[in-house]
Amino acid sequence: MTPLKTESAWRGISDCRHCGIRDMVLFADLNEHDFSRIHTPIDDLEYAQGNALYAEAGPAQAIFTLRSGMVKLVRSTLDGRPRIVRVLRTGDVIGLEALAGACYDSDAVALTPVTVCRIPIHLIHKLASHSPRLHGQLMSKWQRALKDADDWLADMNFGTARQRVGNLVLKMRNPNNHDLSLLFSREDMGAMLDLKLETVSREISRLVRGGVIKQLDKQGRIYRVIQPECLTAV
Repeated sequence: MTPLKTESAWRGISDCRHCGIRDMVLFADLNEHDFSRIHTPIDDLEYAQGNALYAEAGPAQAIFTLRSGMVKLVRSTLDGRPRIVRVLRTGDVIGLEALAGACYDSDAVALTPVTVCRIPIHLIHKLASHSPRLHGQLMSKWQRALKDADDWLADMNFGTARQRVGNLVLKMRNPNNHDLSLLFSREDMGAMLDLKLETVSREISRLVRGGVIKQLDKQGRIYRVIQPECLTAV
């Protein structure tokens, strides 16, 4: 695999009390007493598209709350091919495995420009031991991560090429506007779906010609979903 770039830009110290997406993130339920226990700075970081937050098998020293953008989790197959196992979006927690192990399970790479809050593991353990509210959020995030992983496996790894591409279009719809779907490079899509780049391009073109989706930008990343019921047809 190509060596990962891990550069980030420091944006300051996160203000968790006044976070604009606090209702979506790990510290959503914390009260003032809980916040008074946070003595370790939580860094607010920005990563450019293509840069890595961490690498597979790297030392797990922090988890990340995704404030904006999207991150792909990538693992290497036995024959050395990169395989995207999941895509994370705003509000998701990246690197949850750090709570139970010494190393990260995958590469975490910015699919788009992203901003994150980096929370040291020792701080999470300290807060969780004193706050049932954080413990509850951790369990909720674990459950969601497991469900997302199961859904990703079921939707992206089985069926015809057309069904896999259609399922990806549906899965990547904007949570606030299901008429819009944000896709990625054909190479990334192939790594997500275990399909060749040419196959992905052919299936996207077929959906556009059939009027199922409509391309809205020159790069072929943003699409309007016109006939969602046709996206999983055999």
